Amino acid sequence: MRDREILIGVTGGIAAFKTAALVSQLVQAGARVSVVMTEKAQQFVGPATFAALSGRPVASAVFDDAHPLGAHIELAQRAELLCVAPATASFLAKAATGAADDLLSTALLCFEGPVLLAPAMNSQMWAKPAVQRNVERLRADGFHFVEPQEGWLSCRQVGAGRMAEPETILRAIEALLARTPRRAS
Repeated sequence: MRDREILIGVTGGIAAFKTAALVSQLVQAGARVSVVMTEKAQQFVGPATFAALSGRPVASAVFDDAHPLGAHIELAQRAELLCVAPATASFLAKAATGAADDLLSTALLCFEGPVLLAPAMNSQMWAKPAVQRNVERLRADGFHFVEPQEGWLSCRQVGAGRMAEPETILRAIEALLARTPRRAS
């Protein structure tokens, strides 16, 4: 993990609080972490949390003064692995169809390395045929998944859809990076 460049995408779900723990664990393991937050993600966890944990500014706009080529291009070129946690039903649909209307979805289209998705949503949403079609399309396209777990959900129900624990996602990232050649610095 030492000096590996990881891009973490955070989408709008209550599980975003777990992603803060994941970012902290990655940094403690020696990884260099950049975080992209969607607008809806910022309604659950503030960018200051991820900036403090990663030691880097959080990106949320496609174009800004810090990224003259566009943040989506620069972040995608720098990263060795992209992990989206939580990956909401909306994000899975965007990714499966190639839609690009925000920084995270455009960065995904620019990114050429392994992509790990950690879905999180209500169990009824997770079970919907449309969501499962999107998951199967993404698997066929070469995306990797950390399956959601059964458990207590924020909607006060018990079922599948709970985002995997940060330690489980960390192990999946380590396994993918072990198979990914290091980029030249």
